[in-house]
Amino acid sequence: MKKGVFTVMHYLMPKAGALSLHSSCNEGPDGDVSLFFGLSGTGKTTLSADPQRLLIGDDEHVWSDRGVFNIEGGCYAKTIDLSADKEPEIFGAIRFGSVLENVVHDENGIVDFSDKSITENTRCAYPIEFIPNAKLPCTGGHPKNIVLLTCDAFGVLPPVAKLTPAQAMYHFISGYTAKIAGTEEGVTEPVATFSACFGQPFLVWHPVKYAQMLAEKMQQHDVNVWLVNTGWSGGVYGVGRRISLKYSRAIIDAIHSGELENVEYKIYGVFNLQIPTKVSNIPEKVLDPSQVWEGTTAEFSQTIAKLAGLFHTNFEQYASQATPDIILASPQI
Repeated sequence: MKKGVFTVMHYLMPKAGALSLHSSCNEGPDGDVSLFFGLSGTGKTTLSADPQRLLIGDDEHVWSDRGVFNIEGGCYAKTIDLSADKEPEIFGAIRFGSVLENVVHDENGIVDFSDKSITENTRCAYPIEFIPNAKLPCTGGHPKNIVLLTCDAFGVLPPVAKLTPAQAMYHFISGYTAKIAGTEEGVTEPVATFSACFGQPFLVWHPVKYAQMLAEKMQQHDVNVWLVNTGWSGGVYGVGRRISLKYSRAIIDAIHSGELENVEYKIYGVFNLQIPTKVSNIPEKVLDPSQVWEGTTAEFSQTIAKLAGLFHTNFEQYASQATPDIILASPQI
């Protein structure tokens, strides 16, 4: 029912001039709104549940001429390895009235959140008011920042990059993340996954239509767009390590504080991304994947070229309706 209604909204809202979004959303103390796009496992729910900001919603929103609003009344969070220390807001929302799925518990009902014997996709559904800093009603103004989240298991995308409008549309249409080796039968190395507009199963119109609507709203409201990688650093999955959650939170904090609007950037090759040379509370070399790669330079070049090629192959299905500037925003190989 939840996803069925969302699909209907993806048909009706664009007809009414509003943009339906598979995203989470929060609001800062000054009323600044941020949207977070990302597929499962990228940190969409985790990073939007920020104790310093009000939560508008974690999954389904609409951006109209008056601002954004949530179209559902609850949240649906992953709970694998959940702890009060790492994700206090979500952990605290699990109480009477919430619904746990696929979890293992003892005879006293105590859940072992580290147990993945059933599946790694353990979940909890809870009313949004179970989040202490939820904003009710769940509405906000026009976004100031948009964050496109990816979990890159190839270890070659930077932890954060500032996107041009054309790059924002390209990466929004692409909707990239990666499946991790070992989590599914037959997967022995990272597998690129693309889901247009970060919600392909719900799309009714061509993805370029949603991207063009997003671009118009970005331009109208002077929105910053960021690509944030919460995946691997130092090498591919099995060699490198997952980017620390504290680093991802520090990046989001730097976006919200305005710090990343006032730092120097350099161009990150192949993907032609603008990456900051410095972010508070993050070692500078971590910001450039080539600087922390644990293999050879040739291996890094081969890996980033492989991922760029996968982007190109995926985008061929959309190229006929994409504008020249969107196509030019693709990786250069």
